[in-house]
Amino acid sequence: MTMIKITLPDELAQRAQTAGLLSDAAIQDLLEEAMRRRAGRALLDYDRQFEAAGIAPMTEEEIQAEVDAVRAERRGRQDAGRS
Repeated sequence: MTMIKITLPDELAQRAQTAGLLSDAAIQDLLEEAMRRRAGRALLDYDRQFEAAGIAPMTEEEIQAEVDAVRAERRGRQDAGRS
């Protein structure tokens, strides 16, 4: 585990403490949720960039085919490493 120190304005720290948001578990939950939201926004931004560039989105079948190809390639490398 990594220990970090943060500095908050007194009023915010007091409200966060009262709300139970300064425990290790609560801070971890807050950070994980913030990272999920940020990742979601990044995906939406990529989608907008592709759309603006005139690149059609992939179908579910195309995405699955790409996933299957990557998995097959990984299996092939793993099998080659065992030989």
